[in-house]
Amino acid sequence: MSDLHDKFEAVNDDYGEFKLVKNKRSERPDLHAFLVLDEIFPSAGRDIVSSASHDVIYLEVEGDDLVRLMDSEILELVRCGVMYDTENDCLSMFV
Repeated sequence: MSDLHDKFEAVNDDYGEFKLVKNKRSERPDLHAFLVLDEIFPSAGRDIVSSASHDVIYLEVEGDDLVRLMDSEILELVRCGVMYDTENDCLSMFV
């Protein structure tokens, strides 16, 4: 998954720059990210937050599904504060 890590690192300068997101689905960065992920990875009946630890939430999408993310989607998610957690091979966010 180092390729995915590299893609997130490549746009890291945009981390948290929600003001740069076009076509906002919400004025809340976290809610916008959740809606984007729900559109890309619909999972009826499951919560989008799969777990939490300290000040981090881990999002339900992980592993092989993540390789489907396009570069533009990664940029949009990073601007919302979404990170790629290499240790757990999943997406995460600070709370």
